[in-house]
Amino acid sequence: MKKIKLTKKLNNNYMTFFAIAVVLFWIKTYIAYQNEFKLGIDNNMQKFLLIINPLSSSLFFFGISLLFKKHTKLVMIITNFLLSFLLYANIAYYRFFNDFITIPVIMQARTNAGQLGDSATSLMSGFDFLYFADTIILIILALTVFKKVTVENRKSFKIVLLFSITVFLFNLGLAEKDRPQLLSRSFDRNYIVKYLGAYNFTIYDIIQNIQSSSQRVFADSSDITDVENYRKANYAQPNPVYFGKAKGMNVIYVSLESFQNFMIDYKMPNGQLVTPFLDSLAHDGNTFYFDNFYHQTGQGKTSDAEFLMENSLYPMSQGAVFINKAQNTFQAAPAILKGYGYNSAVFHGNYKTFWNRNVMYKALGYDQFFDAEYYSMTPENKKNYGMKDKPYFKESMPMLENLKQPFYTKFITLSNHFPFEMDPQDTSFPPGNFGDTVVNQYFQSANYMDQALEQFFNDLKADGLYDKSVIVLYGDHYGLSENHNDAMAKVLGVDKITPTLNAKLQQVPLFIHVPGVKGGVQHQYGGEVDVRPTLLHLMGIDTKDYMEFGSDLLSKNHRDWVAFRNGDYVSPQSIQLSDKCYNTNTGELMADASACKPDSEKVKTELQMSDEIVTKDLLRFYKPQGYKAIDPNNYQYLGPKSNKATGTKTP
Repeated sequence: MKKIKLTKKLNNNYMTFFAIAVVLFWIKTYIAYQNEFKLGIDNNMQKFLLIINPLSSSLFFFGISLLFKKHTKLVMIITNFLLSFLLYANIAYYRFFNDFITIPVIMQARTNAGQLGDSATSLMSGFDFLYFADTIILIILALTVFKKVTVENRKSFKIVLLFSITVFLFNLGLAEKDRPQLLSRSFDRNYIVKYLGAYNFTIYDIIQNIQSSSQRVFADSSDITDVENYRKANYAQPNPVYFGKAKGMNVIYVSLESFQNFMIDYKMPNGQLVTPFLDSLAHDGNTFYFDNFYHQTGQGKTSDAEFLMENSLYPMSQGAVFINKAQNTFQAAPAILKGYGYNSAVFHGNYKTFWNRNVMYKALGYDQFFDAEYYSMTPENKKNYGMKDKPYFKESMPMLENLKQPFYTKFITLSNHFPFEMDPQDTSFPPGNFGDTVVNQYFQSANYMDQALEQFFNDLKADGLYDKSVIVLYGDHYGLSENHNDAMAKVLGVDKITPTLNAKLQQVPLFIHVPGVKGGVQHQYGGEVDVRPTLLHLMGIDTKDYMEFGSDLLSKNHRDWVAFRNGDYVSPQSIQLSDKCYNTNTGELMADASACKPDSEKVKTELQMSDEIVTKDLLRFYKPQGYKAIDPNNYQYLGPKSNKATGTKTP
């Protein structure tokens, strides 16, 4: 009899079902925080906030179901599933990118849909279904113990809403105490999630994107004045020794997919070099090799690197300029060089819609875009996101040879992409033996790319283009995330990857070969934002009138710090990471934390200035002296009926 009464009481107690849903989801989220995310918990306050921050959003979202009298359980189960899906999506995304999904990232996924299969699958685990276990439990309870639950009145919703707001304000107050100006000055999404939670971060992100969209509408020409003054005050004059040494030469950029600088001169246990060709360039004395060069990409990864290199502006803190701001006005390198008689083209063994390149390249001023439609995309030629590097370079040569000179071109490699798996017939190079499949495969993939680059250089020399062209090779972004640090410690022969060592692992190689100019290893600190002024000065084009944030790497006045997109920085003296200040040489925390403050303020100012230009589309109000604006609507790339052998359109 008592059991029957208890069951009947539960059947009519919708708040018990609500409480079970909240508690299960709360516990699951906290477990995910602990096991899946590296949020940098440093003190007891942060530990406490990590426990309570899922509560306010759980109460709020599940509380909405209390507005539905007849379908309370169904709405609660659907809410649980949707929030679980968001949590799991963040988990899978974080496993590679060490970052959280934003609204712009979702837009990128829509644009790049269908081409992410292999990478996405490799990020999943056989136990991931457990992140939906509470959804299954709720369904079972709803069909059995709580079969007859209905909401009697909506007063409970008001109570729950008030409680959720109280918990959130309490949470926010403690967060602001531990990290002042959390929401107004944070460049790093980790902070928001650590202090406020993944779900509150999503709400914050939606608000930020609405604000960003409205900024362009209310911007006017006066907004660029401060940026212009800052730019003039921080301009690095070209080095007269190198200025104009590449005047009139062709330009060939090559993006080295996911290639990190630690691979240069790296030897396998048997003594075999992984990238002997790139190693030879680093030491031949005829090529500038920058060994303290860093990627500065955000969520846009490869597309961010392209944006940095050609615009000397920083990428967005959330999303990608290529996706979110492709309709902006830009004054990119291809458009600038058009005024000097240059023809421009991109070669890419993937389809033109990936990263919205078919739209963005027109805005940058490219004349032609040779995408997958121009290549033999047969199964044996494809890997990861597109064409393997060796056939890609081989089939690109006839198209390159047919371009009108002087030309400005870019080649985007694809083979060395996560998860770095190689087809057996494409390599005889041994994998690593570091207890991590992805890391082990990275060595094989990098070696294959190195061979493809040597093949490309030999072809350039054979047809005479090598002696007429500036060649710039650059790593676009990291390949191995922090999730592989245990294996990376073995790779580097250290006990563990410290914060400062991890920062140095963000180094990517930069090679600049200028025919007839002596190069050598360059130790100055620099980043991708610095490449455009360096190249244009080599070509005899002074960039003092352009709105850019790069500093000529060869200038005697080149600055000595490099900004990361999250507001951290590196320099020869200090490294700032998550508001902590380290000694660059020792890797130890500085006794005086304020030692990083001067450079930290410069970094934040520069990022904010760049964001002003991008989010408000300020370049539409500014025209550099002698620059002829382009109209992206005038560009129509050759279509899929092209002749793959020559790159010309068939009649």
